[in-house]
Amino acid sequence: MTVDRDRVLRSAAALLTRKATATMDEVAKAAGIGRATLHRHFAGRDALIKALEELGLRELDAALDAARLDEDTATEALRRLIAESESAAGLFAFLITENQLFEDQQNEGWDRVDARIAALFRRGQESGEFRIDLGPAWLTDALYGLVTSAAWSIQDGRTAGNDYQHMIVELLLGGVRRSVEK
Repeated sequence: MTVDRDRVLRSAAALLTRKATATMDEVAKAAGIGRATLHRHFAGRDALIKALEELGLRELDAALDAARLDEDTATEALRRLIAESESAAGLFAFLITENQLFEDQQNEGWDRVDARIAALFRRGQESGEFRIDLGPAWLTDALYGLVTSAAWSIQDGRTAGNDYQHMIVELLLGGVRRSVEK
């Protein structure tokens, strides 16, 4: 039987997002495979977490590329980014909430992702679309927080999955848009 490694990783992320202390046995059960099979693919918890990070970074890079952040207005590019991130929201939620795993480590992949998103917010500020009193780094973190909250809400059944884009776009843009004083 062939094991779909990405499916196993997504199952692990969904479980670990809500139960950080889950055992490898629980991860295997959530993925619908045996513990021995899980260990053949991931030697231990550290290897599993590293594989989750690698998958997440690949998917974030793909979402950023597909969103074409340098095209159209910053607002439209941000809408595309949110849409492109939807399929991997659960994985992103896990990685974002597990940021302590990456403390004391410089990670080029995360630095690259952060820089690309911050550049989008900076572009929106320079064009007059976005507020200038909130820094691009903070706006990037706010986006991560909204993605995480939306993924959890959907995963727990408190919100319909088809509301993902609307919830994030409306709340983020409602707070990030620059208002013109009259």
